[in-house]
Parts: sequence; C-alpha cells; structure tokens
Amino acid sequence: MRDKFANGENRSPNNGSSVTLVYEKVETNLNFASREKAVADFWRENQIAKKAVDQREGCESYTFYDGPPTANGKPHIGHVLTRVIKDLFPRYASMKGKKVLRKAGWDTHGLPVELEVEKEIGINGKEQIEQYGIEPFIKKCRESVWRYKAMWEEFSDVVGFWADMEDPYITYENDYIESIWWALKKIWEADLLYQGHKVVPYCPRCGTPLSSHEVAQGYKDLKERSAIVKFKSVDADEYYLAWTTTPWTLPSNLGLCVNPNVDYARVEVDGTRYILARDLVATVFKDSEVKILDTFKGKDLEFKKYEPLYDFATLEIQSKAYFITCDDYVTTEDGTGIVHIAPAFGEDDNRVCKKYSMPFVQFVDSKGQMTSETKWAGVFVKDADPLILRDLKESEKLFAAPIFEHSYPHCWRCETPLIYYARESWFIKMTAVREKLLENNAKINWIPKTIGTGRFGDWLEHVQDWGISRNRYWGTPLNIWQCDKCGHQHAVGSIAELKSLSKNCPENLELHRPYVDEVTFECEKCHGTMKRVPEVIDCWFDSGAMPFAQWHYPFENRDIFDSHFPANFISEAIDQTRGWFYSLHAISTLLFGTNSFENVIVLGHVQDADGQKMSKSKGNAVDPMDALRKHGADAIRWYFYENSAPYLPNRFHDGAVQEGQRKFLGTLWNTYAFFVLYANIDAFDATKYSLEYDKLSVMDRWCLSKLETMVKKVDSDLSNYRVTEAAKTIQEFVDELSNWYVRRSRSRFWAKGMEQDKINAYMTLYTALVTTAKVAAPMIPFMTESIYRNLVASHDESAPISVHLCDYPIPNEKWIDPELESEMDLVLKIVVLGRSARNTANIKNRQPVQNIYVASEKILPEFFVEIVEDELNVKHLEFKKDLGEFIKYTFKPNFRTLGKKVGKKMKEVQAAIKNLNGAESKEILDRTGELKIGEFILTPEDLEILIEQTE
Repeated sequence: MRDKFANGENRSPNNGSSVTLVYEKVETNLNFASREKAVADFWRENQIAKKAVDQREGCESYTFYDGPPTANGKPHIGHVLTRVIKDLFPRYASMKGKKVLRKAGWDTHGLPVELEVEKEIGINGKEQIEQYGIEPFIKKCRESVWRYKAMWEEFSDVVGFWADMEDPYITYENDYIESIWWALKKIWEADLLYQGHKVVPYCPRCGTPLSSHEVAQGYKDLKERSAIVKFKSVDADEYYLAWTTTPWTLPSNLGLCVNPNVDYARVEVDGTRYILARDLVATVFKDSEVKILDTFKGKDLEFKKYEPLYDFATLEIQSKAYFITCDDYVTTEDGTGIVHIAPAFGEDDNRVCKKYSMPFVQFVDSKGQMTSETKWAGVFVKDADPLILRDLKESEKLFAAPIFEHSYPHCWRCETPLIYYARESWFIKMTAVREKLLENNAKINWIPKTIGTGRFGDWLEHVQDWGISRNRYWGTPLNIWQCDKCGHQHAVGSIAELKSLSKNCPENLELHRPYVDEVTFECEKCHGTMKRVPEVIDCWFDSGAMPFAQWHYPFENRDIFDSHFPANFISEAIDQTRGWFYSLHAISTLLFGTNSFENVIVLGHVQDADGQKMSKSKGNAVDPMDALRKHGADAIRWYFYENSAPYLPNRFHDGAVQEGQRKFLGTLWNTYAFFVLYANIDAFDATKYSLEYDKLSVMDRWCLSKLETMVKKVDSDLSNYRVTEAAKTIQEFVDELSNWYVRRSRSRFWAKGMEQDKINAYMTLYTALVTTAKVAAPMIPFMTESIYRNLVASHDESAPISVHLCDYPIPNEKWIDPELESEMDLVLKIVVLGRSARNTANIKNRQPVQNIYVASEKILPEFFVEIVEDELNVKHLEFKKDLGEFIKYTFKPNFRTLGKKVGKKMKEVQAAIKNLNGAESKEILDRTGELKIGEFILTPEDLEILIEQTE
C-alpha cells in the first residue's frame, strides 16, 4: 500500500474493537473549500497538469483557445463561469486520450490599459498624454497590464482552471507583434488593406475611431429630444419638415433627402403650408385639422432649394448646397419622410452628398465639441442639443421636439457617447470576403445554434469593412510606411525586412511607439523618406490573431500551429459574438480561408438573484474570491453546470449554490463517507477483492447497469458539448445510488463476517464510486480527486496518482440491462405514488396496509414486488390492467373553452357530458385524445375530469 493518507484507529459501532484504518477517515461536513486547497497543493507539487499533457505525447491533439483576459482588470463572477466551462472540455479530452496544450495568454494592448494609466497619473485625453510624453506613457502602460496578474493566477488556481501560466503568450511582446505584422502584410498584398476618408464611429473622449464590432458592444437605451425642423422653401411660402435624432448635427446641415418613390403631400395647417411624406401626415399632425392640397412623388422635389438654418458655412459652400436630394435609404417608418443630411456625420449623409457633388463642412472638432464657426464653440455635442433646440425654437424654425427612445452607441470602454465622424482611417475590406465568411461560419457548431444562424450570421450577412486603425499610443503599430514626398506606401512584414530596408533600425528594436516611429528608410520610387504612419491597430486584431501569433508563426513553430489549427473548442460570453469570436473568424478567413474554431459555447451573463445585471453601483456584485472561499470551487462549478444551459442567463446567489452543494456534492460525499466508514470497520480493502458479476444480486446488477448507462450517456453528452444534460445525468445517478441502492443495501454492510453478499455490496458500491469519480472528474475536479486518491491511488501501485491522469471510463455494455432498469424504474414510480396515496389518505408509513393495487400493463417479478411491499409497508401488492372497480370518473364541461366551440348548444352538450360512461370515456380520451359528443369533437382542455375512489 503506497502513499497512505493516514493511519489511526476507529472503533466499530458493532463490537467496540479497535481496527487499523484502511482508508483515510472522511469528515462529513460540507466545508469543501479547505479540502480543495490541499488538492490544489497536490496538483502543484506533483505537476499533475503538466503530466496530463506529457503522458499523451504522440496522441491526437485537442486544441482549446483561451480568449485572453486583460490583467489590469480584476476578475468578476462572470469569469468563474467562463473559467469552469473552458476547463471542463480540455480535462475531458485529456482523459479521452488527447494531448491538450493549454497555453495561457494575456491581452495587453488597447484603450482599457491607456484609460487606466491616465487615471493613475492624473491626466485626461490625448493632448495631455503627448505633453506627458509617449515613451514614459507606454512604459506606464506596460507596467499597468500586470497590476492584477497575481490575482488572476490565484483566481484560476482556486477555480481549478488549468493553463500553462509559465509560458503564456503576451500580445505586447515583439514575437507576437511580428506575427501580426506578417498577417497585415498578407492582407495588404491581397489588396484588402486600404486607407479611406469615411464617416466612422468615433469616440471624442479617446480621440479614435472604433470598429463596427466594438460599437456593437456599447449600445445604451436612451430617451432624448429629437427635432422636427422647418426648412423654408426658396420657391414658395412653405416649409419642408425634416426630422433628426441628433440636433447637434443641424448646424452642419447642407441638404435634405427624400425617397424618390414615396408619395409626399403639401398640406395646410392653421394657415401654414408644409411638405412631408403622405403616410406620416396623420402622425405628425395628430392633434390638428389638416388640409391636403396635393400629392407627388419624392422625385419631383429633387434639386428644390431651401434656406439654410444657419449661415456658419462660407458663401462659396452655400452656393453649392441647400437643396433636396433623393435616395432610397429614407423611409416612412418614423419621422417625416424627409431627413436632413450633414456630410461629416453619417455614412448615408456622406454618400448622398458625394453623389450630388455637395461641399463638405464639419463644425465639430476631434474632441466632440462644437467649433468656433458656430454659436456654441467648445460645447460637447450632446450638451449642445438643448441649446440648439432652444435657438431653433426662438427663431421659429423648430416645429416640434418629441421625446425619442433609441439605442445609442457609447464607447465600450470609457462610455462616452460616440459620434459618426468623417476621418481618414485604415480599413480591412471585409465586404470582399463576405461569402467566404458565411461559408466558414456554416462549418462551426454553435451552441446554441441560434447564435450562429442569427446574431453572428446576421452580422456576417451585413458585414462592414473593419476600421483597423486607432489614433492612440499603446498598441501594435500599424506596419505601413509612407513616403513624405510622393506618398508611396509599403507594408513591412517582419523585423528582418525592416532592418534590410532601414539604416537606422536598432538591433533590439521594440515594436511600439515611439521607438518604431523613428525608423525610416529610402523610398524606392522617388528616394524620399519613408516614415511609419502614426496609427496603431485595433486591439481586437491582437486577440483574434492568437491562433498563430501565440506561436510566433510563421517565423517558428510551424508544425505546432499546423497541428493546432483550427481549435476544437472555444467559449466566451455572448458579448464576444461581435468581439473575439468575430475577430478570430475574420482573421482566419482572410489569412487561411477557413474557420479558426469548430465548436463554441456562447455563455449567458451571470445575474443576481432577481435577474438583474450585477454591478458595483447597484451593490449586487459578487466578489468571486469571496464566493469561492465560502462555497468551494466544486460547488460553484456544479451550479454553473447543472443549474441551466450555459448559454442562458444564470441567477447566481448563495441559496442556489448551497442547494446544489447539498443535493449533489453532499450526497456524493456522504455516500463515499458511508463506504469508507464501514470499509474501515470491516478492514475491507477493495484492491484485495474482485467484482464477480455472476454472483451479484439483482440490486447490485441494477446499480451497475445504471452506472454504465450513466457513463454512456455522460460520455455522449460531453463529446457533443451538452453540459447541463451531462450534469443532470450524473446527479440523477448519484441520487439513486445513495437514496435507493445504499439505503436498500444497508443491512448487507451491517452483517457480521465477510460473506459473499457483503463483498458484493462493497465491491458494487466501490465500483460505482470510483467510476463516478472518473466520470465527474472534468466537472468537479477537487472532490473527485479526493475520492480517487483515497479509494484507489493510495492502494494500487499500478494506478495513476491522480484521477485526472486516468482514462475516461468506457461503458461496459455487458452490464447494461435495459429491462432490469425499466423494472426498477417502475418500482420507484410505484413507491413514489404509493407514498403520495398514503399522504392523501393520512396513513403514516409505519401503519401497515393490507392491499395495494397498481394499474399497469407490466407485472413485476416477485423480487421487485417484495421491494415495493417493504417500502410501502403493505402486505399484498396486486397488478391490475383496469382500476375501474376502484375509481369512478365523472366529467364536467370547461365552459371557458367549450363555450367558443358549441355556442348556443351548450345545454345540450352539457347534458350529454353528464350522462357519459366515465371509465369508457376516460379510456377513449386517453387513447385518442378526443371525445365525440353529437356533432362536436371535444379535447381534454374542454373537460374537467373528477376522480373519486369507490368504497
């Protein structure tokens, strides 16, 4: 016997004699957290995670990609959910014989880091960053990303999340950035990376554009004032009514737009004439008497002139603007059917203005403040809304300012309202690969499938070019050099290439601003100086590049990348659908023409007990470490597995976790403790015996059949990423093992001596416990380790030292007996119904009953009948096909549903129902699902069925 946990003595309750413990004594309290720490120490000291990888050398690989967290933010309770789902399937795959590399990673670039550093050093915005100095600023950023690294590592350790923290990929390292440069050069060479002057979602606080998938993460529902504005016609004494949800854009107005195919009306209200869409007249003038003078198509309004709202634009610009344009994007779903257009603040506006050769104005600066040309210089655009509305009202140009509820984009990190703003930016032409994106998406197993076909699929259907550049500092530098004379551009794909081109490239160049900005080389076209463009790239490109960049591909580790791409499995929360999931998919499609992951579980959000989003401001946030210390990791893991499908929202609270802990973990632990208690009393060492199936009782064979059925079902569920189904199957088996097999077999463990029947009971329970520990090991890794180490590893020299180094159980089909399981299921059902009947009759179980009658086509063998009689304390059980002699059925009409069906003939139908043969009608209704009463067909919902027991 090796590695004994403890030696000691325990006194048998039967004879008082002292015995040497065979197994470590098991405390039956539910304080699992302290035990889990000892297990984690064992894993660490014995390098179990590393051994799990090393022992599968040469085996087929199973690839899991870990979406990298940012280490300058603390983990929250939602990260427990992502960690436990991510941990489950690599553990399972490893036990199934696969080699599973679990490389950890850190997302280290981007606005989140910069904003944290700005707060730390007391500065605000780009101007102050540049005053502070880019070099010292990025050094602070580099330090900041590791602020909570130790907390993340402790958190992962306590949760039981295995990952290679010794050799993680770090997105700010040169090797990682060099791989990204290689990728961007490939995209450049495919003519898919371009610079364009477009209206882009822009954060005025951060001073940088955002990509469409970043915008998708920051919408907030707002109630704001919109504006219906009167634009005076130049040709007649009438007004065009135009609607906008962004009053701050009105000072930059250069045109109006109508739908050429929509009907418009000229109306007169209180002596004033207006023009708007015909279908919206009643909505806009709902409280007024309206006279429609005439109607016409929108096309008839094209090029009609109107007076400017403001004279902020130059006379030259005014001479080329302020007329009506036509475009199909204008709808009559709301507003007036006429929209105002400002070329700097909307994609459609910009497109239409270009189509009509209109000039360009932008009376908002890069800080989101109104410019000096306006009356509101220095006012932030959203703060300018009420000022502009007031000004328009005073000049009698405002028709109305109705409250408008809409979803408005905010910066996903600093929460500043975004503005759509014309800027020169760099884009990846995703629209060119739309069909390939959709084709590759069809190869992915999305869980749930509705995300792949809906939320993600719809996103790809309407994919936009990826705004890749950021006017910031701490990020992967965009690898484009541009000539300061002729404008020639060149994409650099590696450090070696840059050194070959440049004479001033340092030997140990750090690929960050400002160092890389200082590297120049001669233009091959005009011999001017090639300088790097100032932008850095979207940090989502960093995270989406991890499949190859984590290996410094293609510069090294080609074999490792090739054998670990695409990933078998990834998982993150639903907000990553247009974040990490999209960037992974987009980049792999661009570079390799295929998808980068095969299976993905999209996780729902973790909510509080009332279904509310958790937040510090609401005071309902749960500290993950406090919860883990209180309940233990296995209890929280089990809650997330069993409570509901992982893609649904989880209402996390102490009561729910404790219920699962008591119902499942407590039951499994107490069953294990029961075995250890009596095995120690009898000095029973299971490794000294074998399970002889032919000698087993019916109860033993039933237990083993249920065990192997459970193994088969759970294996199938986990191989198909069905988490909750697997958990419920294990829980159901453990419940039956404890509350049926052990309870019905207790007397066998109490018997004197060591007869074959007692050996059978011990070996059956031992087999069930050890097998269950292996089956449940990927889900509750701590408890199963404790059970396995005590029952197996400390006794069997040939066994692996950890349950996580074991092979996953293969179901023994020979032990599966569906007929036996069906018969015992019927026994259990009868017992439950019998107890219910006793309760209804107020007859306690200790009071014997003479007879019990069971309606069943199936008649159980005597062994099972005796179990029922014993459980229900009855002297005789009799099966009957028909209980008509004991039960009387009567029918009454359900007037609520029947009234609609029979109408005036209700009295006639009611009388017919009253005279029905109860037993015969009940049999027909059960068999066919309907009853015919005269000309009417009645269904169960049309009837109330009353059951009476006959004397």
